[in-house]
Amino acid sequence: MGVMHIPGHEHQRPGEVALQEIRDVMGNCQLCPLGQTRTNLVFGTGNPHARVMFVGEGPGKNEDVQGEPFVGQAGKRLDSLLGLAGLRREDVYIANVIKCRPPSNRNPRPEEIKACSPFLREQIRSIWPDVIVCLGNFATQFVLRTDRGVTQLRGKMYETGHFKVIPTFHPAATLYHEEWTPLLEADLTMLGDWLKESPRQEEAQ
Repeated sequence: MGVMHIPGHEHQRPGEVALQEIRDVMGNCQLCPLGQTRTNLVFGTGNPHARVMFVGEGPGKNEDVQGEPFVGQAGKRLDSLLGLAGLRREDVYIANVIKCRPPSNRNPRPEEIKACSPFLREQIRSIWPDVIVCLGNFATQFVLRTDRGVTQLRGKMYETGHFKVIPTFHPAATLYHEEWTPLLEADLTMLGDWLKESPRQEEAQ
């Protein structure tokens, strides 16, 4: 899929388009049926120049009400884990594969991901992070263009174009599978080690 055209830009380069411009294009998005059932569109939040971008699945109940990603139990767990990578919430950018809550928190459907994914792609191009952390199967499969799941892929850092990619468990999944928590912790520790060993180019000079 090609680059989405953002008004006012031609042949837009990574980092050229502001996040607000992408949000403006979304408007009151009705590209899939989720636009009819959501309370709020949950675009994303955080540092627009983040080195690390977290990509989750989709908004839950609390996110739908507040219009921000990861503000429920899973968000609290993510906040507590960021320190393992030497990060704080304000250091990173957080978005989801889909921007509207599926009814009853069901899994997003392929047609919903297809409708929404160009916006995520533009968010990634706007921020142009060094690392994308994929939380769960849907984010992992979208970013790495794979059918394999997190349980098979986690524990390693991958590379796709400009980006390093770390697939790991969604924090919400660890609320029900506590045995996955040490694996998620290990993946975020791996992220922190990489960040320390690989400073931004301007920081290294």
